[in-house]
Amino acid sequence: MSVLLSVVLRLVFWVGVMCFVAGIALIGPARLYELAHELIPKLRASAVPIAGLLAVLIASAVGRGALQTVSEVIAFRLTGTIYAIEGPFVAWLQATYVTPELTFYFSWIYIYGYVFLLTFPFIAYAALPGTAALKRLIAAYALNYGIGLVFYTLILAYGPRNVMPDVVTSLLYTFNPDFQALTSEVNENTNVFPSLHTSLAMTVATFGVLTRREYPAWAVISVWIAVSVMVSTMYLGIHWLVDVIGGIGLALGCVYLSYRLVEPDEPIDGGAEDVAAGEDTATSPGEDGSATG
Repeated sequence: MSVLLSVVLRLVFWVGVMCFVAGIALIGPARLYELAHELIPKLRASAVPIAGLLAVLIASAVGRGALQTVSEVIAFRLTGTIYAIEGPFVAWLQATYVTPELTFYFSWIYIYGYVFLLTFPFIAYAALPGTAALKRLIAAYALNYGIGLVFYTLILAYGPRNVMPDVVTSLLYTFNPDFQALTSEVNENTNVFPSLHTSLAMTVATFGVLTRREYPAWAVISVWIAVSVMVSTMYLGIHWLVDVIGGIGLALGCVYLSYRLVEPDEPIDGGAEDVAAGEDTATSPGEDGSATG
């Protein structure tokens, strides 16, 4: 068995276990049973954002090499600028806080926690009445990946572990060298600004807060994991603080756009709009798209 296949199988197994446990605990067996009968119609109703997400993911997978070549020619080289802005912050972070326990935690979070964080909301929001929350989540994912590809093509920058190898250690690969087989398949060393790990994690956390009335525990869990993911990208020497800040901005922009692009569910029997995901006056964006809750 290849190293890559071994890593992928372990990832699928553990994320599957986490989604199963979270589904039982946060959604409930009865609602999951109902979802089994509603899933296909809801996927059909969400066909447009799903198609958009698949298109972006395929473009990223197929065109990654070509886009990297284009980036080498036309991109703004901003490694020096980023370093001038924040200096050796990541080196200081590692020198001050690195322990075997934290390295284990943040390595686990960066791989397993991150994939779980992105996967479970598909199940949670598909289980809600209506489809607005699910469609907005998928649209936000597609926007993150699409805008991220544009940034990675136009901005060429290397991460701290490449710029300061003497003082910044690639702790993820030191902890488990096998992880490099996976990350090298989905990323380039110059895909730094903004941090997509940060932007997608922050996107999920934002949706978690917006749907806190339906899933109060998930709001807390998603924020905890998202913050851990953000810190892990710097602790492991992969991203700069500037990348993380950029990822947060990208996430908030994508969530806002997803609400502008996807209409709320139709009222049911004269009830309030957006029955899908707590999108009442306490938790949904207002008419100008800003959160009122």
